[in-house]
Amino acid sequence: MMVKEDEVLRIAKKLDKMVSKKKTDEALDLLKELKSMAITLELLQSTRIGMSVNALRKQSNDEEVIAISKSLIKSWKKLIDGSEEKGEDKKKSDPPPTSSMASGDSKLHSPNRKQEAPKTPPTPKITTFPQIPVTSDSVRNKCREMLVAALQIDNDYIAIGTDCEHLAAQIEDCIFQEIKIADQKYKTRVRSRIANLRDSRNPELRKNVLCGTISPTRIAQMTSEEMASKELKEIREAMMKESIREHQMARTGGTETDLFVCGNCKKKNCTYTQVQTRSADEPMTTFVLCNECGNRWKFC
Repeated sequence: MMVKEDEVLRIAKKLDKMVSKKKTDEALDLLKELKSMAITLELLQSTRIGMSVNALRKQSNDEEVIAISKSLIKSWKKLIDGSEEKGEDKKKSDPPPTSSMASGDSKLHSPNRKQEAPKTPPTPKITTFPQIPVTSDSVRNKCREMLVAALQIDNDYIAIGTDCEHLAAQIEDCIFQEIKIADQKYKTRVRSRIANLRDSRNPELRKNVLCGTISPTRIAQMTSEEMASKELKEIREAMMKESIREHQMARTGGTETDLFVCGNCKKKNCTYTQVQTRSADEPMTTFVLCNECGNRWKFC
């Protein structure tokens, strides 16, 4: 029975939703349904179901879910490996082109055939692929090895079918071409990519790089803020908003007074603001700002 792509995509979306909500209790039935399907290499690559199952394996604490997930990933890896082996065998078994010298000679020596001018053979079309940038620099080669390890930290690259060595070489070469020398700045840039690719709390970055959504040139130039996980970005945004709020609260709406002495400059030119930070039956919190030196403190 032929498996439809929509059925596999439906399961993949449900698994991704369970992983994002950290509720994997109902995943067992979906895994059993997947196990009964005849997943082809084309479905594996188009739906990326392998990434969804692997993410579930890491998230779940259910031994049966983990066991079935491992079994599925192992069988799909064999499917990918088998496809690569068939491609190599086909190249080896292709027969060499047969010579047409005999037929050509008979035509040339035919008495009733006029002498024809030799034809220029057509130029064969050559398909070119991006080559791995080669380097003999030991520092650069070591950086490439560490990038490969970061890209292969999980089994996602197997399901996607990414050549991690080629991809790592491209990322490293983009960094080197910008900085021009393997100095401390270059090493810091590489270490930053490695740390973010290995971050278990930010798997989306690695998946996007493996899938090609983020190009080697882009990942080589991204800032730490751009590479950060969604959770970390939300924390940073909340901290920034809180900082702005506190700054505005200190600068506006305050009441000038000489009742407080600044512990920094020892002067009494201050402004205070009272805010209800605790429950309604608790006293208000007083924040004091020194108008002379900018020192700010909380008065209890």
